Amino acid sequence: MDVIAAISTGNALSAIGIVRVSGEGCFDVCQAVFRPPSGKPFAALRPREMTLGRLMDCEGRAIDSCLAVRFPGPGSYTGEDCAEFHCHGSPAVLSEALRALFAAGARQAGRGEFTKRAFLNGQLDLTQAEAVIDLIESETAQAAHNAAAQLGGALRRKLEPVYDSLLDIASQFYAVVDYPDEDIEDLPKEAILKTLTQAEQTLEALSATARRGQILRQGVPTAILGKPNVGKSSLLNALLGYDRAIVTDVAGTTRDTVEERVVTGGVLLRLTDTAGIRETGDEVERLGVARSRQAAAGADLALLVLDGSRPLDREDEAALEAAKQAPHLLVLSNKCDLPQQLTFPNALPISAKDGTGLAALEEAIQALYPNGGAPTGEILTNTRQAEAIARSLEALRGAKAALTGGLTPDAVLSDAERAMTALGEVTGKTLREDLTARIFERFCVGK
Repeated sequence: MDVIAAISTGNALSAIGIVRVSGEGCFDVCQAVFRPPSGKPFAALRPREMTLGRLMDCEGRAIDSCLAVRFPGPGSYTGEDCAEFHCHGSPAVLSEALRALFAAGARQAGRGEFTKRAFLNGQLDLTQAEAVIDLIESETAQAAHNAAAQLGGALRRKLEPVYDSLLDIASQFYAVVDYPDEDIEDLPKEAILKTLTQAEQTLEALSATARRGQILRQGVPTAILGKPNVGKSSLLNALLGYDRAIVTDVAGTTRDTVEERVVTGGVLLRLTDTAGIRETGDEVERLGVARSRQAAAGADLALLVLDGSRPLDREDEAALEAAKQAPHLLVLSNKCDLPQQLTFPNALPISAKDGTGLAALEEAIQALYPNGGAPTGEILTNTRQAEAIARSLEALRGAKAALTGGLTPDAVLSDAERAMTALGEVTGKTLREDLTARIFERFCVGK
């Protein structure tokens, strides 16, 4: 493959910036832009050790004093010869370094191309490759832990026994049919049923994590609801830690939904501050109220804000009805710093003004979305994985039904192969190559 290069740390101003290079002939390209004090060729630098030197531009002028590190393949991230230049984080310096590398024969790397090469060269499977971007985009510690575990192969290790057990069934079947002279015994029906049942249980447990994985990666859609002037925007600002929404004593100040993301109680919330729900003759405000109801209908969590200093009224009840559309509901009695007149069961007393009760709110949110359950790294965090696991599970159930229904072995095999193909979409395995290899490894056919 040709030599690729890219800025790995982005183009924002920072203390350190990294330029990464990979491909056959990588070290010759790097030789053109780096000068160590020893004068050694780049290919002679000690592997995996930082070397201080000068970074040169296209005209051979020094543009930075940087650290270079050489990663010989196949023991590198991509499986090819790789190198990195750790420079001062000036976008101008990084761009000049990249331009010099292009002049020396490299080309601009495409999106994800380093990780793609790592996959193609067998350094990562697909679950690990996808975990790289999950780790980069993690917004909570829990999401980072899960992505790091998947990068370490946790999901692959969960799926490999399922794939291999189905592969054993398929290879045994083909060996019996294609090589009758080898006296290979058929697998007993009970053994096949046990294998299919164990595989089904494993995939059911994984499939059940998809909803949690979606929340882990994308956050909980959360609507802040209530009538005008109860403190919805003040609550949004308090949760964010800065003044994002305009707060006034004028009812109807918030005319449209305001969306932000915040980590509360270790849970990522996609917060939507809504217009106060009430009957109004103002056309703009009426549109805002309609959007508030839409936000409630699309939320997984509703935070209903009531004014604790006033009794419950019809507008509060209308907001409550809208909030009940969400699967999860927390009722907050705001303005607890004022004399209280509200009576509402199980309402959490808070003051968005001075922060009272926000710690209890965080605990309540954490209780609704606990971290426990599946082991870290065994949570499906993207739709592609979840859909493939669901198709594999459906095929497994079809294989079990064919087996217990007395259908011919090829019907069972067809569904088992469909299950393996779907699993291969998750990990990147190729069914036909693995099947052929397994037949020859296990039965020594043609000996």
